[in-house]
Amino acid sequence: MDRLVNTVRPYAWGSLTAIPELLGTPPTGEPQAEMWMGAHPGAPSRLDRGEGSVALSDVIAADPERELGAGAVRAFGPRLPFLLKVLAAASPLSLQVHPDLAQAKEGFADEEARGVPVDAPHRNYKDANHKPELICALTPFDGLCGFRDPDEAAALLAGLEVDSLKPYVDILHAHPESHALREVLTAVLTADREAIAETVHQAAAAAERLGALDGPHAPAYAAYATIARHYPGDPGVIAAMLLNFVTLQPGEALYLGAGVPHAYLDGLGVEIMANSDNVLRCGLTPKHVDVPELLRIVRFESDAPAVLRPEEDPSGEELYTTPIDEFRLSRYVLAEGAAPRRLPSSGPQILLCVAGEVSLRGDDELRLARGESAFVGAGEEVTVTGAGTVFRATLTA
Repeated sequence: MDRLVNTVRPYAWGSLTAIPELLGTPPTGEPQAEMWMGAHPGAPSRLDRGEGSVALSDVIAADPERELGAGAVRAFGPRLPFLLKVLAAASPLSLQVHPDLAQAKEGFADEEARGVPVDAPHRNYKDANHKPELICALTPFDGLCGFRDPDEAAALLAGLEVDSLKPYVDILHAHPESHALREVLTAVLTADREAIAETVHQAAAAAERLGALDGPHAPAYAAYATIARHYPGDPGVIAAMLLNFVTLQPGEALYLGAGVPHAYLDGLGVEIMANSDNVLRCGLTPKHVDVPELLRIVRFESDAPAVLRPEEDPSGEELYTTPIDEFRLSRYVLAEGAAPRRLPSSGPQILLCVAGEVSLRGDDELRLARGESAFVGAGEEVTVTGAGTVFRATLTA
């Protein structure tokens, strides 16, 4: 097993303090948005193996079956199929969806055939993989996830009392669910920019006022007003009002499958995803929004967010159950003096300590303090002891 040295990405929406507090380091004065743990080519973790620092991606490439296991290589190829992150949002991320595997393969092949450079700003598909993800809150964590019921979305929009929103309200009441949601989202994203900017301005002012009251949608209105302050005039603000607002408490999680529109708004969490960069944006971003492709990918179905809570087994492992083979996220909450926990696995593991301090014992021993992480190669049996909380990322299969 090896301690990981990880890259922190300074995206503009990141918190100035949350990741430094986790790591016990002083703030740099710039946003620190995501700490990446894994072998993603954009920022692979590094290992110290005696002769100097080496990228985890290079270690895996040198002997995939040893590091990942033969089963993982057969299933996913000679690469780590998941990426683990600590995500620290101080302002809203873009409103987005991810394709399913078939859509990703089709979209990637099409853009490759058309010669669209992989780093082009209008490129949608950076790879041929899907990007399901799971976010688990370390602090109270606000987000948007999935479409509201159309009648509920209509009531929320009507409550703003903005005349230019009334056509959307009528559509949401009059059409079958999938048609209503598709028609309103299409209308919002293709509207005249000046006209929709004025609608957003009026809606934001109303949301600010209603968010300060005690109505049934007050927390959601307050969140939408905050979004509008960060993205004034952006049509994505109205699109966001079609989505469920949710606050996760520490330890709770959300699974985000293909086609589900979502955005993270505020908070610190542990995120795990399939190793992909495929994102279709709906708004709340200066980046490219490909409306026709977005509408092809989005699932126009209303669904209340299914908040996940970990299920503990007799070994003390608390598992967040998801329908994905590429990753499996669980945690161990260890009290002082607790019996060692055994972490058997036929595949690779990344272990992240988020509280206290723990010891890992396998072929050797490694201590992890808060914010530190380790990579464990396939087949190495590890036990964990100490007093702290450890997240474990591995494969389902």
